[in-house]
Amino acid sequence: MTTGGLSRARGAAGNQSFIRDAMKSYILERGLKAGDPLPNEQDLMAQLGVGRHPLREAMKALQAVGIIEIRHGYGTYVGEVNLQSLEDGLAFRMSQSMAGDLRDVQNVLEVRQAIEVGLADDVVRHFKEHGYDALEPIVERMEAKAADGQYFPDEDWAFHQALYEPLGNALVIDLLSVFWRTFAQVDARLPGARYTPADAAAWHRDLLNALQSANPDTYAHSMKRHFNGIHTRLGE
Repeated sequence: MTTGGLSRARGAAGNQSFIRDAMKSYILERGLKAGDPLPNEQDLMAQLGVGRHPLREAMKALQAVGIIEIRHGYGTYVGEVNLQSLEDGLAFRMSQSMAGDLRDVQNVLEVRQAIEVGLADDVVRHFKEHGYDALEPIVERMEAKAADGQYFPDEDWAFHQALYEPLGNALVIDLLSVFWRTFAQVDARLPGARYTPADAAAWHRDLLNALQSANPDTYAHSMKRHFNGIHTRLGE
């Protein structure tokens, strides 16, 4: 029997995987969007043939990854899926790695580098067509803070965000922000000598100059040099 896209469980009342899959199918088959209401608990229990406890546990698991949103006193709605669970997991693994060989910290840095270097063609193409005005003021603020001996994490993220937002791929921004924040959480505890503010400002000035050359290979090499500098924080 199928009721509204939810198939009745046969002998799987306690099957968490079944309930989660049924709820995801219900959302996908109807093309529901974030904020759309979902059936109430009693209806779901009847349609799925499951008890209250397994249903609630499955719904908690779906809420944890943002697929649904439970508003107590109001109902259950389609959630706005984000990468918070990925960020929490990576942050924990990186903290664990700090007590060992730093492998997970290095892995996160390598994935971020692969994304940013891999997007060189798209970034160069966009800024060649639309100009570099959005980036120059950010680099100038970096240089001003570096001259005063200050680090500039806000400007650092603003620069990389400005590179990729125009490409229109929100997932790239979400992933890079996760990698950036999780690395920032362990940065102060890394064993290698920290690069100076002047070093960091120079890397970003070099990136902007390479981008203005309109040569993807030149820009990609500059991005690799930027990450080579960050790798010094791992004692490499």
